[in-house]
Order: sequence, then C-alpha cells, then structure tokens
Amino acid sequence: MRTQYLHNLPADWKPVARIFAALGDSTRQTILLLFEPGERLSIKTIADLLPFSRTAVVHHLKVLEDAGLISPEKRGRDVYYHVELETALDALERVGAYVRDDLRILAEARADTGPHTNE
Repeated sequence: MRTQYLHNLPADWKPVARIFAALGDSTRQTILLLFEPGERLSIKTIADLLPFSRTAVVHHLKVLEDAGLISPEKRGRDVYYHVELETALDALERVGAYVRDDLRILAEARADTGPHTNE
C-alpha cells in the first residue's frame, strides 16, 4: 500500500487532480465538447446553448479555467474561451505514465516468480 499519499498528493499531481475534478461534472464535459479544434466561444454563445443561467455557466467556465483546461481572451466587452489541449494531454500523459509504471512493475514481479502450477 502506498500510504505516503494519504495526506498529500505529490506536487506534480495537484494539477492533474484539479483537471479530473473539473471533468467530473457532465456540464463541464459538455462545455468542453462544444469547442471545435481552435475555436473560440463567447460566454454568451455557450450560455445560449445550455439550459442553465448565465451565472451557472460562468461558474462552470471558471472551474474549467482554474483547472487550466480553457483560457479566456477579452475582446472589447466580450470574453472568449478556447480549449487548452496541451493541459488536457499533459494530465492524461501523467496518468498514463503512472499506469505504465505499475504495469511494468507487475510484469517484472510475475516474471520473477515464474509460472505457477498446482502440483
């Protein structure tokens, strides 16, 4: 058991935790899926598409922004958001590396113990 992680996540996992927490909500997932590659969407455009108040949409956008999954760009009085694909990919790669490392350790442990027989 890896008890060293009970009280504190490693520093490089804190951004990953924020990303997965942000993605744990289906509304935020929907917002991310609205974007075409390279597209910038205004708060108004997003709010007009969703069955929530503008305040609720702004809250969800803020959570996504705090996680680094979207970035705002002010144009006059309007704010446009775009998806930060690199941030999402980095989080997935960190989780992938964790899984690959554990799979490697398991494979090595199985190789060291050899085949098991019931004789």
